[in-house]
Amino acid sequence: MMDALIAGQHDPKILAQKARSRMRTKIDRLEEALNGHFDDHHGFLLARMLNRIDTLDADIAAVDEQIEVHLAPFMAEAARLDEIPGVGAVIAATIIAEVGVDMSRFPTAGHLCSWAKFSPGINSSAGKTTGNSSSGHGNAYLAGALGEAAVVTRKTDTFLGARYRRLAKRGKKRAIVAVGRSILVVVWHLLSDEQATFRDLGSDHYTRRINPETKKRNHIRGLEALGYNVACTPAA
Repeated sequence: MMDALIAGQHDPKILAQKARSRMRTKIDRLEEALNGHFDDHHGFLLARMLNRIDTLDADIAAVDEQIEVHLAPFMAEAARLDEIPGVGAVIAATIIAEVGVDMSRFPTAGHLCSWAKFSPGINSSAGKTTGNSSSGHGNAYLAGALGEAAVVTRKTDTFLGARYRRLAKRGKKRAIVAVGRSILVVVWHLLSDEQATFRDLGSDHYTRRINPETKKRNHIRGLEALGYNVACTPAA
């Protein structure tokens, strides 16, 4: 439609008929939108804008080709990282670019998380130690990729998705840091062992692993803190 406008076609009905795919269902609205004043000067400006977009698209394609060339030796590692919920091909490439694939530099996953500054901070005041959702200053590109992956997990029926939704009730930033760290731990294991593959624990893993006795004691302590005497007997 824009090319036709630049070429001098100003009939709204003819222009609207050039719509494709889902836009075909909006022919009437397109005709109304295209019924206006559009002269040669507008065409000149629109042509410059489209040329700029084409140039940017060409630059992006060239950069993508270079990324593929540099990533080629690490395609196996990228494919394994791509299996992690929230981590697509782009984020996998970003992680490899920022962390590398040699995990011998990090004795444990905790060392990697510490290096990346993707661990919850610790506040200490008046003898009390509390955690917060701040991870400090680390690699901004890696943090952005992990944060994006963490947010994507929230809609997945996975262990990481359930973890995000559970922690987000106490703050989205806390959930992003915690899930991002979990993803980085998985990354360390997958890159440390070339035979390792990702296996999801399941969205119900947390509830299945909670010790019923521990849960009961926590409820009892909470009621006792409110001044109640609690005695539990098994249900018949």
